[in-house]
Amino acid sequence: MDINYSWVVSANMGLGHQRATYPLRHLAYKKIFLFGEDSVSSSKEQRLWKLFRNSYEALSRTKKMPIIGPYLFNILDRLQNISPFYPKRDRSGPSLQVKSLYSLIKRGFGLEICNELSKENLPVITSFYSAAIAVEEMTDLAVYCIICDSDINRVWVAKKPEKSRIKYLVPCGRAMRRLRQYGVPSDRIFLTGFPLPLENIGDKSMHIIKKDLSERLVRLDPSNRFRIIHGKEAYHYLGTSIPSVMPEKPLTITYAVGGAGAQTEIAGQLVSSLKELIKQDRIKINLVAGVREDVYNYFINMLKKHSLYNHPNIKIVYNNIIGNYFDEFSSILHTTDLLWSKPSEISFYSGLGIPIIITPPIGPHEVANKQWLREIGAGIPQQDPRYCHEWITDYLIDGRLAQAAWDGFLYARKMGVFKIEEVLNTGRMKREISPVKR
Repeated sequence: MDINYSWVVSANMGLGHQRATYPLRHLAYKKIFLFGEDSVSSSKEQRLWKLFRNSYEALSRTKKMPIIGPYLFNILDRLQNISPFYPKRDRSGPSLQVKSLYSLIKRGFGLEICNELSKENLPVITSFYSAAIAVEEMTDLAVYCIICDSDINRVWVAKKPEKSRIKYLVPCGRAMRRLRQYGVPSDRIFLTGFPLPLENIGDKSMHIIKKDLSERLVRLDPSNRFRIIHGKEAYHYLGTSIPSVMPEKPLTITYAVGGAGAQTEIAGQLVSSLKELIKQDRIKINLVAGVREDVYNYFINMLKKHSLYNHPNIKIVYNNIIGNYFDEFSSILHTTDLLWSKPSEISFYSGLGIPIIITPPIGPHEVANKQWLREIGAGIPQQDPRYCHEWITDYLIDGRLAQAAWDGFLYARKMGVFKIEEVLNTGRMKREISPVKR
C-alpha cells in the first residue's frame, strides 16, 4: 500500500537541509519539523541548538576577518573534515564527533521531537544526521536520511553502522561509496538523487525541465557550436529540436548567496562588470538574498551605488518566510541560464540543465561538491568576477556553458522525489540506465 504521509524533519542550518526537504512537503504529516527549534523542543534543546547554529554561521563568515579569521575558520573546517577518499579502507570506527553526538542524545537532545514523532507510526525522512540518529535511538520508527552533499563526514553515520536501521537516500555515486567506507551495508543505501523541486521538473515525463532546457540551450549557444555537435542527441532526449535562430532575449544570470550570508561581496563585482550589458538589455540578473535581510539590504545599497536600483533587468529575490523564498527561487530557475553560487547543495540543481559558475568553496563538503561538478562537466570555476563580462562572453561563444548545461542534465540525477517515493512505497528502487529516468 502506498505511503501517503511521513514525518519530515529538517534543520535550520544555512539553507541546505531545508532545501532538501521542501520538495517533499507533499509527503509531510502535519508539517516539516525543524530539529531543535520547534515548539516540540524543550527550551534547553532550543538554546543548545541556537548556540550550535549561530556558531556555525558565524564561523562560515570569518575566513576574511583580519588575523584571527583564518584561525576561527579552521576550527569549523576541522569539525567538518572529510577523510581522503583514497586509499579505500574501512572507516567505520566512530569519530569524536559521533561520540559527542551520542553524548548529547543521551542527555536528551532531540527527546521532545522524538516523543512527538512517536505519536504516529510513520516513517521519518530527515535531511539532518542528528535527527536521524536521535530518532533511531529514541523511537522504533523507520528512518530515512537524505544526504545533502557529494561527500560527507563520518558524523552522518551511526556509532555501529552494521546494526543501525537508518536507510540513506544519496545524491550521487561518490556519497554512496563513502557510506560503504563508513560501514553502511549496501542494502540500506539508495542512489535516489537529490530531491529537486517538482515545479522545475514536472511529472515523470519531465515535460517542464525539457521545455526549459530546450529554450535555455538556444540562449547559451549563440555560435551554434553545441547544436552542430549535439543537436541529434538533444533531440533524442528532449523530444524536440533546438531552434537554430538565436532569440532576441537577454541572458539571465542568477547569483545566489549562501544561506549563512557568505560571499555577498561577489555580487557587487559581477554587477559592476556587467553594468553596461544590463543597461543594453543583453543581461538580466537575479540577486538571491534568500531569507537574509542583511544581504537584501546590501544588494539594495550596492545597486543604488551603481545607479541600477529598480532597474527592470535586475531582480532581488528575498523573502523572510522560507517556504515562500523556495517557491520564488524555483520560479526564477525556469528562465535562469546561468546559476552562480558556492558549491553547496545547489550543485545538484545542475540536474535541471543549468550550468553552475562555482565560487570558492567553504568547507570540505563544498570542496567535494566542486570536484563532483567538475567531474560531470556541469560546473565551471569562476574567473575574476571583476571581468566576468569578458569570460562569460568567451564561454558563450565557445559553447562551454551550453555543454555544461547539457552535461548536468545527463549526469546529475533529477528524479529524486520520485525515487524517494518509490523507496518509501516498495522498500526498493529500480536502477535506471537512461539519464532522463534517473
